[in-house]
Amino acid sequence: MIQILSTKTLLDNQKQALVKANFNVVEADFIQTKSQAFEFNEINDNLIFTSQNAVQSFLLDPKSDDLKAKNIFCVGLKTKILLSESGFNVIAYTGYAEDLAEIITLVYSKESFTFFSGNLRRETLPKALREAKIKFNEIQVYETILTPHKIKSPVEAILFFSPSGIESYLKENTIKKEICFCIGTTTSTALDKITKNIVIAEQPSIEDVIEEVLNYYKR
Repeated sequence: MIQILSTKTLLDNQKQALVKANFNVVEADFIQTKSQAFEFNEINDNLIFTSQNAVQSFLLDPKSDDLKAKNIFCVGLKTKILLSESGFNVIAYTGYAEDLAEIITLVYSKESFTFFSGNLRRETLPKALREAKIKFNEIQVYETILTPHKIKSPVEAILFFSPSGIESYLKENTIKKEICFCIGTTTSTALDKITKNIVIAEQPSIEDVIEEVLNYYKR
């Protein structure tokens, strides 16, 4: 039986898809996220979110309701669904921050933005906005904490969902011949100098990562 490590705890239906296909699944949360208090000081005309964690933290503040007239730009289908279901108007969403940066700089460069982010966010979006001289500010609304674990039993494959998950994993473990399944290119880049055994999901979602695992081992 093939042993797989997921670097985050999967939902029951996600795990069952692997168990049914005869995988033994080991799970451990290599990162934790924690909402943090923030001020709604200067809010620009448009809002940017690049993760569900940022949205969840933002929605905890009752003042977020007052911003429903703003246009939203976000990364990730689940992020978009969370915002839309909460009554916000998402006018652009993409799978990756690079693509969102491109849309904003090409089409919306005259607009102003407020980016709700976490402490370990990538430079991709702020850098693109600065270079295009687009007016924006940033409000940190959550924090990512690395929670490394030593994995004692050998595994054949590892599921990674973020660069910080990889950073946390490598604090206590090494990657040798394991196949690394990554949720997207931002995550896979964190493995650049470490391994060539990388499989990237077609779409950046947990379900697509699982789909890749099933397809890979079917071969």
